[in-house]
Amino acid sequence: MSFAETLKRDWLSNPKADILAGIVVALALIPEAIGFSVIAGVDPRVGLYASVVIAMVVAFTGGRTGMISAATAAVAVVVVPLVKQYGVDYLFAATILMGIIQIAAGFLRLDLLMQFVSRSVITGFVNALAILIFMAQLPQLTNVGWETYAMVAAGLAIIYLLPRLTTAVPSPLVAIIVLSVISISMDLPVNTVGDMGKLPEGVPYFVLPHVPLTWETLLIIAPYSVTMAAVGLLESMLTAQIVDDMTHTESNKRRECGGQGIANMAAAFFGGMGGCAMIGQSVINITSGGRGRLSTFTAGLFLLIMLAALGSIVGQVPMPSLVAVMIMVSIGTFSWNSISNLRIHPLTSSIVMLATVVVVVATHNLALGVLVGVLLSGVFFAYKVRNMFEVVRTREEERAVYTITGQIFFASVDRFQKALGPEGHQANPADHVVFDVTKAHFWDISAIDALDKVVERMRRNGRSVQVLGLNTASADLVDRFANTDKTGVEIGLAPHP
Repeated sequence: MSFAETLKRDWLSNPKADILAGIVVALALIPEAIGFSVIAGVDPRVGLYASVVIAMVVAFTGGRTGMISAATAAVAVVVVPLVKQYGVDYLFAATILMGIIQIAAGFLRLDLLMQFVSRSVITGFVNALAILIFMAQLPQLTNVGWETYAMVAAGLAIIYLLPRLTTAVPSPLVAIIVLSVISISMDLPVNTVGDMGKLPEGVPYFVLPHVPLTWETLLIIAPYSVTMAAVGLLESMLTAQIVDDMTHTESNKRRECGGQGIANMAAAFFGGMGGCAMIGQSVINITSGGRGRLSTFTAGLFLLIMLAALGSIVGQVPMPSLVAVMIMVSIGTFSWNSISNLRIHPLTSSIVMLATVVVVVATHNLALGVLVGVLLSGVFFAYKVRNMFEVVRTREEERAVYTITGQIFFASVDRFQKALGPEGHQANPADHVVFDVTKAHFWDISAIDALDKVVERMRRNGRSVQVLGLNTASADLVDRFANTDKTGVEIGLAPHP
């Protein structure tokens, strides 16, 4: 595809919708970025500048159009001890190393690890994030006056009813503007964006972290950088998959890995913390009509303009208007059909989904929840494959033939060894035993060790043994690791089809 075609597809396919969606996202980013800065223990500028730089840079470098990346809580919680003990400059240094690690991850194709994340885990991840997004709004809905509840209700009414009249302008943007005008003109007693923290004045500028370039510094920041990089990539890859599903398009996840790394390095050099893709803001962007890179870039650019020139006005935006938008996001993000699917999906899939939700919501740790889900998926899969195993014994003249069907690996070796007991214990035993493994596959050294044991046991009981029908991969493992073929046992390959 030529440069002109790529430019038109990624940047100029629908500029009006992208720009308007980007403005909505920029407004929604402000309280989030301030909140994440508070979590990390740094000045609000660190989170806000990070959101500006990451969004603008990843618009060019990322592999998923229409996805929003900025400062996030998932990364912020990781760096709390680092900032508390060593200061914000070490945070900047750790973020630079985080970016380098993510770029290396792109070259190493670590994005392919997403293939091991099941659909049940992704559904659990989405549902957990929807719950967390809603829970994050609760502080704005407690110990407040009736005016707040009225404005939230009005905002939700505008968001859901306006599209029935017109879709020319994103309804969340209209809700924010209308409620802001009402709140400011009537001087309503509601929380505002300015109450979240002092908005910075001016624009970010290039700065180098003031840390000693020593081995000791590297040892201090490396553990944090690795964790930040892993958490950031995990959330970004999962968010990219969700946006893929929402837009019915594909993304370049390898490019996204490197793009996230470049954006994080840039953020650190301009006084920002690390970040990654944000599912909430990405959903806002997509539902508001944003699809191209222009929407992501506009989000960062408009946020910069608001901070530099419109700070006093932005500070008066009522929080109930943004709460209404985020409630809409949580409702739209939650996979509601996953509730009814609990009755029809396999029990193991439902357990994986629910476990992912529970762990993420309980710990607020996205990576831990996904890890638990992936591990459970692996355990359930191994158990399922373990049971897809069968041994049939038949007596043929002077020999006994054991026809083995299925997968032999660490989880099934016990059944394999029990099914192939000493031939002398069988009715009508034979002196010669044949293991027909034409329909079986030996996967690992545990399987090869089990084969050695059953053959040795047969021979110890006075039986001669043949192993026939090994496929090429299984035969290679036997040749490299087994003692069976070194003790006079006949080994035969499966015939070529």
